[in-house]
Amino acid sequence: MTRYEVPADLASRLIARRGRLHAYDAFTASSTALLIVDMQNFFMKDGELMCAPAARDIVPQVNRLAAALRAAGGLVVWIVMEASEESRGAWANFHELFHTEAFERRMGSLGLQGEGFKLWPAMTPAAADETVIKRRYSAFIQGSSDVESVLRRHAIDTVLVTGVATNVCCESTARDCMMRGFRTVMVSDGNASFTQAEHDMALRNFITYFGDVQSTDEVLEHMTPAINQAAA
Repeated sequence: MTRYEVPADLASRLIARRGRLHAYDAFTASSTALLIVDMQNFFMKDGELMCAPAARDIVPQVNRLAAALRAAGGLVVWIVMEASEESRGAWANFHELFHTEAFERRMGSLGLQGEGFKLWPAMTPAAADETVIKRRYSAFIQGSSDVESVLRRHAIDTVLVTGVATNVCCESTARDCMMRGFRTVMVSDGNASFTQAEHDMALRNFITYFGDVQSTDEVLEHMTPAINQAAA
């Protein structure tokens, strides 16, 4: 379900506005960060409340992109969701979207000590990576996380967004990332959602109004030559 092709009608509109399909068709690895959003058991493991099975299919692309970016001098940031005690009051409106049993399942599994909070076992973090805990859908909104300060500290200007779910935390994070002044790309085969329709709709909206959408291969092609050699 993670394949995405820009429809011909939309491609024509984008080219008319931009002069090319991809707004960010050249960027430097050393000033690029890969955000890996919510690749945790809660969103990937059968039996968990918000499992999106398609997220397991994107693991090879995300790991491949992370390895290539590290080798070329870029930054990898693992963004993990916590169901925090603070949110019981400060985000009570969100919790009203759950019945009581589902709410308590989420709080228990996605709490810091919960099984759902852990990274999916097939993911491959490295010692040089950064890890950021977020407490809202978007990592960039006030009080959610310190991801922006991490990116500024590393002199990042371009951000690649991967993870689950395309149309929830990934899109929310990517939109706000763009609004904070970063060139933002959602990686089409590095994101997954609960249905193909949700995945496609989010990517279409993002490339139309907020930033760029590229496949893993396109991202590697548009990087500096060093990253292509590292990925070979």
